[in-house]
Amino acid sequence: MIRKLLVANRGEVALRILRACREMDIKTVVVHSTADTDSMPVRLADESVCIGPPPAAQSYLDARQILAAAEITGADAIHPGYGFLSENAAFARMVEEHGYVFVGPRPEHIELMGDKIAAKRTMQRLGIPVVPGSDGPVASPEEAVRLAREIGYPVLVKAVAGGGGRGMKVVRDEGELVDALEMAAREARAGFGDARLYLEKFLERPRHIEFQVLGDRHGQVVHLFERDCSIQRRHQKVVEEAPSPVLDEEVRRRMGALVVRAMAELGYVNAGTLEFLYADGAFYFIEMNTRLQVEHPVTEAITDVDIVREQIRIAAGEPLGFDQEELRIEGHAIEFRITAEDPATFLPTPGRVTHWHPPGGPGVRVDSHLYAGYTVPPYYDSLIAKLVVHDRDRASCLKRAARSLAECVVDGIPSTIPLLRTIVEDEAVHLGRVDTGWLERWMEARG
Repeated sequence: MIRKLLVANRGEVALRILRACREMDIKTVVVHSTADTDSMPVRLADESVCIGPPPAAQSYLDARQILAAAEITGADAIHPGYGFLSENAAFARMVEEHGYVFVGPRPEHIELMGDKIAAKRTMQRLGIPVVPGSDGPVASPEEAVRLAREIGYPVLVKAVAGGGGRGMKVVRDEGELVDALEMAAREARAGFGDARLYLEKFLERPRHIEFQVLGDRHGQVVHLFERDCSIQRRHQKVVEEAPSPVLDEEVRRRMGALVVRAMAELGYVNAGTLEFLYADGAFYFIEMNTRLQVEHPVTEAITDVDIVREQIRIAAGEPLGFDQEELRIEGHAIEFRITAEDPATFLPTPGRVTHWHPPGGPGVRVDSHLYAGYTVPPYYDSLIAKLVVHDRDRASCLKRAARSLAECVVDGIPSTIPLLRTIVEDEAVHLGRVDTGWLERWMEARG
């Protein structure tokens, strides 16, 4: 049994975890930097501990300070949220070695899926389709040239330890390859401390479709259907929806069963998401996120499953409260990521929020740590709110989304709300004719 849980994160995800704990009668501790002293999670947690100055490396990424906070407050468990240390296998091991419950997957699975090449090999072994590419890191530019000729252009240069689009370059002909390798290696070394690269076939205009899974410590694994995250900018998701508007029930059932079978064979525990590119009716695995996803609320909306609560229950050793046959898709849900960024340039816009008016009404959920007078700090991710709408079908959901975005007000700092209001009215979005490059082409066409 978990009696007190420490949240090793900040912002809206920290608040999301606190709310789940409150409903489960679990006491909470929030760690924070000096920049977040006045944040909503700090105000609402039962206890809070300042663990360092604003730079994440000296606070939210400092495992020793987090463990010290757990010790002095008597916490039983640690939830890492997403980002920061959530997919750090060494941190997960430290948590368990110090006698705390880690609310997440086993360290060995975090480590396995954090290595993109090892993850790809594992998925192939488990029967999951993958994108054609190199079998391992490329050893030299000469080897990369040879492999690219075999794979066929365009190819994608990717960092072995990458994520979020860093260390990733599209190469359309051989003349671009060597320079792309050098740039990707520099980004990978700076971002992940690992300059190794591999090659994949670049698929033109695919959709991004991912399957949410949950596994307990008793061998049961289920999928919570799929999310379509095709509206992206520079590999960063902007709008997500569930279910995907392009999958029929037979494809959904087949892929879901394949994913569950693979995760059961792997012995996967807790929440995870298998991400695929979907092109010409075929799925290609690209990576697995061994953590809670930013876009988890759309899945919660269509399944009525509290994913964070299930994470905590699983970590405490309890079995899943349902099986696959009990899960049903109810209606349609869409999430819009609202960020403190200029809607035209996407440059960060930290500063003081003078007015915050979230939308409401039936089928509307807003996950946010904002309040009037709150100062968005310049040190962290620019996500300030997630608007999630749910309705009986996709057309109704889009209408509800447009209405909700029109009501949403953030004053004092620029945000991406105006951009999202325009996106939701676009014909291509209403027809479901988008892909992972659609938003960038759309923005370029608009000047």
